[in-house]
Amino acid sequence: MKRLAASGRGIFDGNETNRTVTAAKAVDNLQKMAQKVETVQDKGDTMGEAIEKITLDMKEAQLSQDLEKYKEKAIELGASRSIIVKAEEIPVDERITLKCQIPRCFGYGASAHCPPHTLAPEKLREILKKYHWAVLFIIDVPPDVIVRNKATIKERIKAYQDVFKIVSEVESMAFYDGHYLAFGFAAGSCRHTFCSQEDTCQAMEGKRCKFSILSRPSMEAVGIDVYKMVASAGWDIYPIGSNAKPEKVPKGTLAGIIIVQ
Repeated sequence: MKRLAASGRGIFDGNETNRTVTAAKAVDNLQKMAQKVETVQDKGDTMGEAIEKITLDMKEAQLSQDLEKYKEKAIELGASRSIIVKAEEIPVDERITLKCQIPRCFGYGASAHCPPHTLAPEKLREILKKYHWAVLFIIDVPPDVIVRNKATIKERIKAYQDVFKIVSEVESMAFYDGHYLAFGFAAGSCRHTFCSQEDTCQAMEGKRCKFSILSRPSMEAVGIDVYKMVASAGWDIYPIGSNAKPEKVPKGTLAGIIIVQ
């Protein structure tokens, strides 16, 4: 059985690639959804009422209020729960990316933001030493949406796109607030969330990514232990594998994180 990480490594499994979704209606729905997301991206980054001046202390005095604002913004954008966490408490483990390879995830090597092409856990671990605070959020979804099948593909893609959107908008807000080194990770493969109808990842061919503001690695792709992190926050989370039965799973969980400062 192929098992997925907590927030879901992707939308299809090895036996259900984008090429198997041939029904005209399904393809049409995917294209329309991608066009809507691209339109959102073209509108530019999310800003507050004013762009803040960059300061040497990177708004240290304002940081506490800003973190609360980002936590609430995630909820406003559709997150079920959000919490402020210390960067030093973000669990990074090479065994998480090992699960991308064994058993092999269908997205492994297929995207510029998936292993082995993206940030390695050991590198992220070093980077996080320079940060102090982050905002973690989850989106609770019906189990039949996360359990992969053609019947719920439209809802499944939307759920993953929502995570990318929340991460991107909160990250952008932090940037314009003066926390210009903020960055975030989403859930699942951006390749299969936004470009499932494309033959390849354009970024891997040296071309411009069509969703450069939204696309990014998943938390698991860089080695973050989502199961552990979500459970440590006191939230329920369940493992969902390729052959999981919706009636056996209380809920699905997708997670995203923004490392602020």
